[in-house]
Amino acid sequence: MAGKRSKVLQDLTAEAPYPEEAFEFVREGLNYAVQKIHGRESRAHQALAKYLAERKQDWMELIAQYHAGRLDDAVVEAIEAAGGIEKLNRHVSGRQLCWGLRDLALERWGLMARPVLESWRIKRTADFGRIVFSFIEHDLMQKQPGDTLEDFEEVYDFKDAFDETFRRALGSAEVGNEEDEDEDETAEP
Repeated sequence: MAGKRSKVLQDLTAEAPYPEEAFEFVREGLNYAVQKIHGRESRAHQALAKYLAERKQDWMELIAQYHAGRLDDAVVEAIEAAGGIEKLNRHVSGRQLCWGLRDLALERWGLMARPVLESWRIKRTADFGRIVFSFIEHDLMQKQPGDTLEDFEEVYDFKDAFDETFRRALGSAEVGNEEDEDEDETAEP
């Protein structure tokens, strides 16, 4: 499986200006964003995903079949165990994915997040969109009918989103440290 995945990533990177690591990061970031927004995937949801993969169907088809009453009782029970029909779609928008990718990059690389992404030629949120749509074109990700590449345009400015986040965090940490020092001084006899 790893060999097949590597071959697919090699094919993607042959057609795109981004390296394999960028594609892997976006794929990981999608999982990160989905979990952050929708929570952990239940076993019932995983079983339904396997059911769909075996039949080469997507969530929208499953939902349509559910509403039409064309599903086996076992599948309906799995849907209910997953939280009901309204909880099946664990889709995130392009905007949500961009923020999730920012959070994951900051968590993983801290102050080096922007330089790491830029080393992969990812300099704006639209680059995330190009990677996502490369996955979609190769049937490695799915999109909702309203999803477009424009959803990824100018979600945030990289310098503000990465550098300013740390400046603000450091500023509040310094204020917190000064307060701690003041408390220590007043605590001494």
